[in-house]
Amino acid sequence: MHPLKKNRPLRRIVLASAVTASGLVMLLALKPHTTPEIAVAPAPAPSSSSTATAGSGGSSSSSGSSGSTTTGTKTVTGDTVQTRWGPVQVKITVKNGKITDVTAVQYPSDNPRDQEINSYALPQLKSEALAAQSAKIDTVSGATYTSDGYRQSLQSALDSAGL
Repeated sequence: MHPLKKNRPLRRIVLASAVTASGLVMLLALKPHTTPEIAVAPAPAPSSSSTATAGSGGSSSSSGSSGSTTTGTKTVTGDTVQTRWGPVQVKITVKNGKITDVTAVQYPSDNPRDQEINSYALPQLKSEALAAQSAKIDTVSGATYTSDGYRQSLQSALDSAGL
């Protein structure tokens, strides 16, 4: 006869409690998955106040300078970051050491789903970047790959701008 079929309710209670406790211990032992933070060293302040624009094609270097030296406005394009769903690249405008505009130059838009995701993700990423004045911005739910590429391209643009 099976051990639980016997008329011993205390044995069933102890066994059920042990199984429940073991299950809880196993469940609590699971660690949540988190993405690692990217450590960024502070960059030195920009020494010149000129207007520079970076070339397209993923180059993050400045390619020429022109304009007024009194405004201190720079436009810098970040590196093109390849994501699972396509390339992401941003361009920033910096005035007097502050980010005044962030524009997504390239982003995944091959299908209607990409267009739907990026129509709500890109404005959120832009507002967070302008508020944070850095690349330390949150990932937009549902647009993880685009958010990661945006953050990396933004950081490369900030590095090129000397921020």
